[in-house]
Amino acid sequence: MHPELAADLAHLPALLEETRRQAAAFLAGLADRPVVPRHPDPPTPAQPLPEEGEGLRAALAAFGERWQPRLSAGAGPRYFGFVTGGATPAALAGDWLTSTADQNSNSSLDPAGQHLEAETVGWLRDLFGLSPAHDGTFVSGATMSNTVGLAIAREWLGERLGVDVAEDGAAALGRVRVLSGSAHSSVSKALSVLGLGRRALTAVPTLPGREAVDVAALERALAEAEGPCVVVANAGTVNTVDFDDLTAIAALRDRHDFWLHVDAAFGAFAALVPEHAGLVAGLDLADSVCVDLHKWLNVPYDSAVQFTRRRDLQAKVFRNAAAYLGPLGEHPDLVHLTPENSHRLRALAAWFTLRAYGRAGHREIVERCVTGARALGEAVDATDGLRLLAPVRLNVVCFTLAEDPTPERLAALAAEVSDEAFLTPTRYGGQAALRAAFSNWRTTDADVRRTATALSGAVRKLAPN
Repeated sequence: MHPELAADLAHLPALLEETRRQAAAFLAGLADRPVVPRHPDPPTPAQPLPEEGEGLRAALAAFGERWQPRLSAGAGPRYFGFVTGGATPAALAGDWLTSTADQNSNSSLDPAGQHLEAETVGWLRDLFGLSPAHDGTFVSGATMSNTVGLAIAREWLGERLGVDVAEDGAAALGRVRVLSGSAHSSVSKALSVLGLGRRALTAVPTLPGREAVDVAALERALAEAEGPCVVVANAGTVNTVDFDDLTAIAALRDRHDFWLHVDAAFGAFAALVPEHAGLVAGLDLADSVCVDLHKWLNVPYDSAVQFTRRRDLQAKVFRNAAAYLGPLGEHPDLVHLTPENSHRLRALAAWFTLRAYGRAGHREIVERCVTGARALGEAVDATDGLRLLAPVRLNVVCFTLAEDPTPERLAALAAEVSDEAFLTPTRYGGQAALRAAFSNWRTTDADVRRTATALSGAVRKLAPN
């Protein structure tokens, strides 16, 4: 054994304790460190790969000096960019144990990981109000969840048209139509990966002043479709957290032939709160569902789940034939259900946080995030120089400058507050904007006030003389 490996193995408990102390110090400083440190470029000069190495202790010190100060407070309470959660204490412990056990949980030949994932998927299905008709599998994120769901939809199209897409390829389908009101960018990416093409996506008109699809317009588009097609509905758009009427869309299947995929990446969590559960009424009627977990479940990256009613078609798409793998069978191993042949035990972090805090604990996180978003929306609305662009429906505040809202001025505003809060740019209703997404379990009223104060000061600083 290499001498540094042997030494690290001999002193592993002490080295892990040093790592724990460094990690704990990082977490303890999240609330006070710049949310996005102003180090846009990598450190120079680039260091060469060492020939022999100096062991874990030296690597830990080098990371702490060279890279850790440049990391954002992405796990912290005022990282409002994108839709980013943190890691609850239980999820963090679960993730550490995931790496410790280092399971590849894809095969029934070594089944414990698959069994734990099945239990966790059952808890999540119950959490989101889905029926047992939906089977689920962990994947790396919403993009992969949407891709898997649309891959199953692609196979369903082949079933309806009498062709075998898994064997003969997407060309056997001819032209495919995918209809959506406000599809997330990952949907176009998935269509490209699946060989259906970005141009397969047809934008359907939305309701006035909304991102929710106009169901009447959708029915007209379905009537014009030549043969079966795919509808991608939204349960929570990224700009304004708008929701399509899932029940009304599903009812259109009485008259039109389509696969219903619902992108509920973070909107599915509305089901946890009685006040908002109506937003996802009809979610169980979908043929496939995407839910991201490193958002509002607050487990570490990367983690999501996909659900479908047609696991038979899913296995037809992703089956992997090799003598050393488990059989396809009535209950396929995970290796037959996603693009991954290797499958980290992502479910363990989710299992830990669900077991530790239950439905009530995660409901409280959702409620607190919604309350925080509403409070920031009210503060934005009361700030001279800022303007809300949409009502705060759930956990995202979408706003712009009241005067001259150019992308450059909004970027300057975001940069000015970046020590205190991280906001990401967007466009809504043809206007450049910023958005603040609340999904971190640590965020409190004090963080909202701190962010509002920073925004108010930045607007005054950027105001023309």
